[in-house]
Amino acid sequence: MEKEATPLNFIEHIIEEDLRTGYKKDQLRFRFPPEPNGYLHIGHASSICLNFGLGLKYNAPVNLRFDDTNPAKEEQEFVDAIKRDIHWLGFEWSEERYASDYFQQLYDWAVQMVNDGKAYVDSQTSEHIAEQKGTPNTPGKPSPYRDRPIEENLELLEKMKNGETKEGEHVLRAKINMESPNMLMRDPVMYRTVNRAHHRTGTDWKIFPMYDWTHGESDYIEQVSHSFCTLEFLPHRELYDWFLDQVVDQEKLRPKQREFARRNLSHTVVSKRKLAELVANGVVNGWDDPRMPTISGLRRRGYTPESIKNFAESIGVGKRENLIDVSHLEFNIREDLNKKVPRIMVVLDPVKLIIDNYPEGKTEMLDAENNPEDDNAGFRKLPFSRELLIEREDFLEEANRKFFRLTIGKEVRLKNAYIIKGESVVKDADGNITEIHCTYDPDSKSGSGSEASLRKVKGTLHWVSAAHAVPVEVRLYDRLFTEASPDTIKDRDFMEFVNPESLTIVTGYSEPSITCAKAEDKFQFQRLGYFVVDKDTSAEKIIFNRTVPLRDSWAKLAE
Repeated sequence: MEKEATPLNFIEHIIEEDLRTGYKKDQLRFRFPPEPNGYLHIGHASSICLNFGLGLKYNAPVNLRFDDTNPAKEEQEFVDAIKRDIHWLGFEWSEERYASDYFQQLYDWAVQMVNDGKAYVDSQTSEHIAEQKGTPNTPGKPSPYRDRPIEENLELLEKMKNGETKEGEHVLRAKINMESPNMLMRDPVMYRTVNRAHHRTGTDWKIFPMYDWTHGESDYIEQVSHSFCTLEFLPHRELYDWFLDQVVDQEKLRPKQREFARRNLSHTVVSKRKLAELVANGVVNGWDDPRMPTISGLRRRGYTPESIKNFAESIGVGKRENLIDVSHLEFNIREDLNKKVPRIMVVLDPVKLIIDNYPEGKTEMLDAENNPEDDNAGFRKLPFSRELLIEREDFLEEANRKFFRLTIGKEVRLKNAYIIKGESVVKDADGNITEIHCTYDPDSKSGSGSEASLRKVKGTLHWVSAAHAVPVEVRLYDRLFTEASPDTIKDRDFMEFVNPESLTIVTGYSEPSITCAKAEDKFQFQRLGYFVVDKDTSAEKIIFNRTVPLRDSWAKLAE
């Protein structure tokens, strides 16, 4: 039976139509154009998967182009992080390009526009320029410098370029239409002076091109066939095309801008400015904090490239913005890790369990399956002894019939071990349980095949041998914000909705097999969730980050 063809998304329909009406397949070229002013986040991951996915589908090159036109915010650290994240996701770019590669060409074109009477130097303040642009309902007013003589414009532009003018004293504007219904067409700024060293060009340039001037011209220089942007750039398309009209040679391919909807993720923010604010204010511990929606943060939290790519594919490409619940992302990582990662037993809130009829001083090694979803994962050995640690919440001195864990007079199975029965407790002066005493059925050993081992009991508990337990630091990460859309609530600052319980640090106790674990190794803590070894781990202390619980606890809260 033939596999059913995957339907095309609307962007693929655009490409197919272009191929049908004149584009040649070898003319296809795409690009991913991040600005290096922060780390990439989950929204960028969708754009990466889209552009590089198109490259793979059409066997076309994809450029990585850094739109590095603002030295006040851009750093080499961000360039390096972006390249690292794209590699980690499993994509390779055809060429590494920078908008700064084109500074001379962009400037030469700007000079030509001045000579053609299509650009001028404006000496007003930014406040006056904004005021004169009018509103969507009222036309703008021409700048008093709009008809400056060409020679004077050229002289001032050269001084701006050479750093002979103050920052903010002049800007270069395109001369288009101050009455256009599209506010972006009302003589947009093309160049401004920025007195900062650039991460690549140093102090060679004193003026820097604006994004709208740089974007389309860079696409044209690189002969990008399709420039895909998020929906907020739809009003910019008219300006994109106008700027191209000033430079395009009819013999060369003309790039085409098209837009798709941004996918926002619930319980977080994806504005780089707001993410930078979280970092600067110490709400999180850097751009790769596991609570951040950055690709680096997701990686540190234990997400896999496959889970992120599967998430991007599952939400698809659309024409309308919407808010994707973070539980959908969490579903994808659970699905991926469930098939791959080994199971281990770790107790996070321990209470001592003593098996009164188990021989003192005896230790036996039990077989434990590493991953029931993977036939090749094999088994490991677990030490079992008279004194164990179990989760405090897995015991109630008195419980109703719906409590399927340990209680007095009731039987449960210890995972990979024996059936036990609760007998008594020891309490401290405050009434807190310090020891649980039980008895075990020696004939009920898991996997032994005995009649007792096949006996059905309703509860199964995880445990670790107290004498062999390895202390580990466990960082329990949760959603960063309590509100689904914290930055869209009217008259409220998004910082008001930071979840005070987004990080809890506890000391857990693990089975000893964990001692060989290294950074980025992933595990399922049985009955608790998925965890990853953090990069802060050392020989003295193993540190785990919780990726996700086994089940979505927030879904219950929403019911």
